[in-house]
Amino acid sequence: MKCRSFLLFAVGLTASALVQAGATEDLARTCNNCHGMNGVSVGPTMPSIAGQSESHLKTLMLQWKSGERYSATMGRLIKGYSDEQIAALAIHFSKLPWTPVVQHANAATLAKGKAATDHCETCHGKTGGEPDDADIPRLNGQWAEYLELELMKYREDDVKMPHKKMRKNAKKIEEGDITAITRFFAAQPK
Repeated sequence: MKCRSFLLFAVGLTASALVQAGATEDLARTCNNCHGMNGVSVGPTMPSIAGQSESHLKTLMLQWKSGERYSATMGRLIKGYSDEQIAALAIHFSKLPWTPVVQHANAATLAKGKAATDHCETCHGKTGGEPDDADIPRLNGQWAEYLELELMKYREDDVKMPHKKMRKNAKKIEEGDITAITRFFAAQPK
């Protein structure tokens, strides 16, 4: 009798996990509408989310949900998700492979961008693909236009962007270096 009860319990847990996985897949499909199939963006103002860390993705979504971070679109959309759904989506997209978007820049822009990344390397790594912390996003191969838009938000005092160190460092960047920095990171495959 004990063996049968255990088997029924185990089958129930497995079935529950499968149903939950299916629900997460359905939720993830709604993300694909903007972020691209399996979280790999095809639009230059929309970030790829596949392969970003679970912690980073979850933190972003919870910040948008609470209003701590600003995004006109995500701030509205994420309010309809429970914290459990947010956690499941973060796990789902973090398990997908990071797929850098192929982007090119001329040698002068790349050199200027590389020379101006001193404030970036400590946290994001030399190529933007080696974050030193799970809450820090990968930059390598992310859309340059998206990176520039986000960097500009950190420079604006009236936009809610909670990462104080990032805000401080973004303000140190010379205006003329912003495009070069974002093009440099966008062109890095790793």
